[in-house]
Amino acid sequence: MPKQEILQNYARLLVRTGCALKPGQELLLTAPVEAAPFARLVAEEAWAAGAGDVIVEWADQPVSRLRYLHAPLSSFESVPEWKRALLNGAAGRGAAILTLDGDDPDGMAGIDPARFTAWSRASHRDCKAFYDGMDLGRNVWCIAGVSTPAWAKKVFPGCSESEAVEKLWDAILYTARADGADPAAAWADHSAAFQARIKLLNEKQFDALRYTSSNGTDFTVGMNPGHIWAGGGAETVDGTWFFPNMPTEEIFTSPHRDRADGVVHSALPLNYRGGMIADFWIKFEGGVAVDCGAKTGLDRLKSILDTDEGGRHLGEVALVPHASPIAQSGILFYSTLYDENAACHLALGKGFPECVEGGLEMDETALAAHHINLSATHVDFMIGTADLTITGIAADGSETPVFQNGNWAGAFAGDL
Repeated sequence: MPKQEILQNYARLLVRTGCALKPGQELLLTAPVEAAPFARLVAEEAWAAGAGDVIVEWADQPVSRLRYLHAPLSSFESVPEWKRALLNGAAGRGAAILTLDGDDPDGMAGIDPARFTAWSRASHRDCKAFYDGMDLGRNVWCIAGVSTPAWAKKVFPGCSESEAVEKLWDAILYTARADGADPAAAWADHSAAFQARIKLLNEKQFDALRYTSSNGTDFTVGMNPGHIWAGGGAETVDGTWFFPNMPTEEIFTSPHRDRADGVVHSALPLNYRGGMIADFWIKFEGGVAVDCGAKTGLDRLKSILDTDEGGRHLGEVALVPHASPIAQSGILFYSTLYDENAACHLALGKGFPECVEGGLEMDETALAAHHINLSATHVDFMIGTADLTITGIAADGSETPVFQNGNWAGAFAGDL
């Protein structure tokens, strides 16, 4: 198909499948200014799907960088009224929330991490209705990639700018299963493929998972009683099925916030707030990150842990086979949206209410009582290597292989 037709199909996929947009529903679209042509395709598809309105918030990373460099720290400690009205208002009206990500991985290098931490705290406090809408299953939301020159040149440094942009578009469309004639059907099949393993993991109800790999990872994380594994899509409280991330290759749950012990080593660099954290490790004791180290970006890693008390606990464990299409592509995207789908990962910070029975109806006090971590941050980091072993440990101490050599093992292997 011509590239323009493929891009139109991708835009349609994000609107109708990713966001499951309903007639009359508002779409809140955030897009980088460099991706304006594609954002217009998305808006066109939203109107064609019967959108009640399409609101576009343009993002300009270089301008944001100037603000982080020069604005007083106090300006990051509260969210302006206009932005509160935009985000909280859209969530309150039941809007679908679509974010197009094309940031330069190095675009915020050299910025004081304390400014990001302050803004994260303020955003989750002042825009609580917006974040609760997504976290508690009230609003559909989707994050997807768009090719931009700065990001493309980072991923494909040996190419000219135009060649790099085209190669990154090809990679985005391939990993999002949007390069064929019927992307929606491809996603229906992809989602169905998750269900057998999710069912088996939920039946097993492991008490803990133990991780080991040759890079030094030796780590055990405890599971919540009655924990729920999910993946391949999500469902709102009104029963709307949508896809928060395009692409996605993970099956995930939220662990017990106070049961993590040992050391985990990174398998891939982490791009955080426009700067890199690489070759890092974190040591946990009793669920708390008590020490860490990094060859690059240690101050950024510490800023994540220092976001709040929950920043030192885990909110997610996610299983991704080394055989996933993104891992096998051999491309390092320098974007968590993509790189987290190339490797098993953990997340510091906020846990998922949907990963405990009845969690979407619980307030924060009840979630905390069910050992779901609470925080103003949620940062995934990749720990899956080609030799990773994960062992499921039952309450009686019996063990079941879950991963061997980086891929599904035992009862979890093969086409279930």
